[in-house]
Amino acid sequence: MQRIILPPGNPPANKIFDLRLPDEQSWKQELFLRKPFLADGSEVIMRADSIQAMLRTIEEECRFTGGLTGRYTLRQQVFDAMAAVPREEFVPDRFKPYAYDNNPLPIGNGQTISQPFIVALMTDLLEPDPDDIILEIGTGSGYQAAILAQLVKKVYSLEIIPELAEQAARRLQKLGYDTVEVLASDGSSGLPEHAPYDGIIVTAAAPRIPKALVEQMAPFGRLVIPVGRPPLPQDLRLVEKAGNKITSRSILSVAFVPFTGQAKA
Repeated sequence: MQRIILPPGNPPANKIFDLRLPDEQSWKQELFLRKPFLADGSEVIMRADSIQAMLRTIEEECRFTGGLTGRYTLRQQVFDAMAAVPREEFVPDRFKPYAYDNNPLPIGNGQTISQPFIVALMTDLLEPDPDDIILEIGTGSGYQAAILAQLVKKVYSLEIIPELAEQAARRLQKLGYDTVEVLASDGSSGLPEHAPYDGIIVTAAAPRIPKALVEQMAPFGRLVIPVGRPPLPQDLRLVEKAGNKITSRSILSVAFVPFTGQAKA
């Protein structure tokens, strides 16, 4: 996924936030040009500066895209969660110097950790509350789950790639995110044994909204999911349930990595 740098004002409707893996050559060039965090005490200062820069960028992106998303800013709790989670702990060592850049980063197995703006936006779209139970489809590195853990009571996170699921579970446990439970599973069918969920978040592009996920939404629950078939642009959608009524609306054009479970068919 590559950052789209937007001009001041609202972005054109055809702007796409690309969340797929950048090509290897571009990363080699970037790594050659950038300097890593220093090994002495100045690393702490650099990290604090990096976090503040990330938060400012998220605010800027919100203003630029607000005409499309309806969100010219995000809830303060979301900004606080983004500041609190050590993003560098969720990326491979060689990419730690770039952890707080508003870019995706490779995490192995052809997957990425999403750029901070998209993580923050999708979190805010869920409108999480302290007593909420959230289902995440696509654990990846565990970063999105860690952000949610700052805001809700419980997070169940499903990851179809066993290696990533194991790594994320260990990482989250080490960092103290005890309210996150990671399971190695195809998320196409959700996790009915713990349903209903106040919010469901999907971090890979599905060709359609899985019926099982809609059925597992709590009354007044929310589902945030990119819909479409890579490599074509996808539509980040917000699905809301009010009683028996289901509504769905487009939020932003994005380009996520593809869903690899049964929903890919």
